[in-house]
Amino acid sequence: MNAKAGDIHLGERIIRNFRQGDMPLLGELYQAVSAADSLFWWVGDQENWGNVFCAIEDGKMVAKGQVGIFNVIPPGCAPNCKHHIYVNLKAVPQRERDYEILGEMYKMLYEHALVLKRTLPETYGTYLCVGNYAHETGNNTFFTEEIGFQPLEKLYSMKRSLEEPLLALPLDNRYRYRLWKMVSAEEEEMYLKLEAEVWPEAPLGLERLREYKEHPGWIAMNVLEGDMIIGSTMAWLEEGDVGVIEDVFVREPWRQRGIAKHLLYRAMSYLQAQGSASVKLEVKAANETALSLYQSVGFVKDREEHRFYLPLQEEGHG
Repeated sequence: MNAKAGDIHLGERIIRNFRQGDMPLLGELYQAVSAADSLFWWVGDQENWGNVFCAIEDGKMVAKGQVGIFNVIPPGCAPNCKHHIYVNLKAVPQRERDYEILGEMYKMLYEHALVLKRTLPETYGTYLCVGNYAHETGNNTFFTEEIGFQPLEKLYSMKRSLEEPLLALPLDNRYRYRLWKMVSAEEEEMYLKLEAEVWPEAPLGLERLREYKEHPGWIAMNVLEGDMIIGSTMAWLEEGDVGVIEDVFVREPWRQRGIAKHLLYRAMSYLQAQGSASVKLEVKAANETALSLYQSVGFVKDREEHRFYLPLQEEGHG
């Protein structure tokens, strides 16, 4: 394996950016980490590989880390809102508590997170965040006890079989439903403005919206009063034709009118027609209203994710 400028050599270990030739090694690491039911980010397209670092040891990939911008706070939000950059760092299961290698990888990821931070509007501060399943105790302990990350939030992954009957949930005749392909930049901007109104502390942002739109079968669904969007969600397919529902929201004045339930029914019906046998979504554990809503239409808790944060600052690593 030829070394390149920028590679870090630590004995027999090399830490560097991911390359095309690493795909077979990545596949082996993914299989090992997935067998332990860990939350593992895929590397994405080649344009993203500058955000991906791997540790190669004796011809094997023993660890892989990624960093990416998750939320960008738009102008006009409360001063205490923060941009969120997330990191994902995984080692092969037998090395999941090898804090030496995790520490080496984390240092590189932190430095790269600082590079990404400099591209964000300076009006708001930035949190470096990490999310793991609750049972990933080794990884969680590394970030909290070794590095000093603090609890941010807990989420549930929820799932529902689409082979079970769907109960049709009618919409009041003063409202109308539509599918929305959101093809123009103007439409994207309008959607993001609405979405940031509902989630001012964690708006989606254009980059993630466009990532979502690249998924097979992606579609947005709206409920409107006249020409005004009052509720929305998105749906798409993932590997294995598993359906995904994302970003369910109803604007404040129109809540408690059955609009969210109608959107969920429409999204599940759409995914069922696309060939999905099951559907999944995520909800914050503290959002009891949303949790109750999803359970009322047949979703059950599947996994619990714990997220942690650290203020991202130039002068040190926490």
